[in-house]
Amino acid sequence: MTSTTDDTTLLRSALHKHWGYDGFRPHQQAAMQSVLSGRDSVVVLPTGGGKSLCYQVPAVVLDGVAIVVSPLISLMKDQVDGLRECGIPAAAVNSSLSAAERGRIASDLRAGKLKLLYVAPERLCTERMLDFLHELKLSFIAVDEAHCISAWGHDFRPEFRLLGQLRDSFPDIAVHAYTATATENVRQDIAEQLRLDDPEFIVGSFDRPNLQYRVMRRSQVGTQIRDVIARHKGESGIIYCISRREVDSTAAELRADGYRAVPYHAGLTDEERHKHQDQFVNDQIDIVVATVAFGMGIDKPDVRYVIHAAAPKSVEHYQQETGRAGRDGLPAECVLCYSPGDFMTWERMCSELPPEAFQQMKASLKLMERYCVAPVCRHRALVEHFGQSYEGDKCAACDVCLDQLELVAEPLIVAQKILSCVIRVREMFGGQYVSQVLCGSQEARIRENGHDQLSTYGLLKEHHHKVVREWIEQLVGQGFLVKDGEYHTLKVTSHGRQLLKGEITPRLLQPTKKKTASSSSKAKNAADDRPFDTGLFEHLRQLRRELAETKGIPPFMVFGDVTLRDLARRRPTTPEAFGEVHGVGERKAAEYGDAFQFAIAEYCADHQLGMNIVVD
Repeated sequence: MTSTTDDTTLLRSALHKHWGYDGFRPHQQAAMQSVLSGRDSVVVLPTGGGKSLCYQVPAVVLDGVAIVVSPLISLMKDQVDGLRECGIPAAAVNSSLSAAERGRIASDLRAGKLKLLYVAPERLCTERMLDFLHELKLSFIAVDEAHCISAWGHDFRPEFRLLGQLRDSFPDIAVHAYTATATENVRQDIAEQLRLDDPEFIVGSFDRPNLQYRVMRRSQVGTQIRDVIARHKGESGIIYCISRREVDSTAAELRADGYRAVPYHAGLTDEERHKHQDQFVNDQIDIVVATVAFGMGIDKPDVRYVIHAAAPKSVEHYQQETGRAGRDGLPAECVLCYSPGDFMTWERMCSELPPEAFQQMKASLKLMERYCVAPVCRHRALVEHFGQSYEGDKCAACDVCLDQLELVAEPLIVAQKILSCVIRVREMFGGQYVSQVLCGSQEARIRENGHDQLSTYGLLKEHHHKVVREWIEQLVGQGFLVKDGEYHTLKVTSHGRQLLKGEITPRLLQPTKKKTASSSSKAKNAADDRPFDTGLFEHLRQLRRELAETKGIPPFMVFGDVTLRDLARRRPTTPEAFGEVHGVGERKAAEYGDAFQFAIAEYCADHQLGMNIVVD
């Protein structure tokens, strides 16, 4: 490889031959070029941004075998199965293999038959494995889910710290780190822990424009969940809860209502968890209700919605968990139902952490709470949290920008009433109590404290106390109030004092009666929103499911939904036309071409549709 032009030609050729893609996604080419040049790198691309291809494509092009460090057996299996479907020899070494299977993989490696070997960090860093790898020609080492190596990350795993010794064992082999979620601190820590040599940092946008974000106060959460599911009938979704008890009860309620739903949490046996995960990946069930124990090992691209039935404990967790929706670039919905009590629940659950970690966790909770209550574009808030600027005024894909919430007509007056009430009760009570005073509650405690005689008593009685409670949270989120101490009593900040003087005007939102945006409104931000025949799409989904069951692989490994849409758009019935479809590489064209072409020709004849449509 003598030039960048030559490298690009080789990369593009491999990308088209094996994956059926004609071009690179943002930052992919730069990340691949870094691998070919032999320079260490840290690559941060959003989930669905084609991160895995950044090391898989160079592995095909380079001589030798690439070592890929991966944290979960299920993740390794999906990656290896997907590569083999594309005609790329790959294998994974993990505890699920028999001695005979490990022996066959070792023989294939010595014979130079494999291009990628997946291995867990604790297995890779054994003396026996390192000695064995020295017998091979290694092309490079890739560390997937690299944020796990950083104590600053949201999913720290001590075993990843073993990877620092790779530099001593393979001083001349480039190491590349890949993750979907990493702040500047985490990125630098990854480079330091892996002992990377002058690494190139390639950071893509943290925005996921195909995701529609909505945040709402939790109220009749079962109804809120069902409203989302109803918009995605027969499609895959994930529901996150804080506790195992909530997971089990939610899954049971959904099953009782006829939904194909299963629970997933650490309280289940390994066998139960693997069964439920496999059912989800293979489209045998539609919904997984889970704690945060679920997700990292899931490589399912067609999750159409993610619901949080409670607030997660950090923005990083939220970005990672919602990132499991719409990995194929097609529209998906992310709905967060929160309550102020969620943050106190997380504090209780994490109260036994070391002091420094507990304070870090509390800071993360505060940022998550601000995201929930601050009336700003959700896409902008997420992007700016990770240190990037957001281009444009309105995202057209969140509740704020889609006018599913509306501004209070006189926010300054409303806010002044609230802050005045906080001062009148001597900053000794929490948000629930203050809202009740403002709404003129006749609760005994208020009368006993004499707060029914305050000038602020009943000032907002025309509003429901839940609405006033929400305004209090928004004022906290904007820094005009702060929650103090164990009981989260409200205090007025210096910014709040300026507000009382009329020097600052807040933004306050209230629920609107406008209709929630439909799924079609999200398509404008999707990877491909061109029209296609939906009947043919469903017909091909069924064929895909049957072929996958025959081979014992997940349906998306046959073809993803983006490819099925393109098939339903182009309607190819010849090998030449079939080869033009997005996501159809040589291996899959040879294996599945006849079956899909026959199904398309039969459907088009029955419905009097044209075939072999040329699409620009």
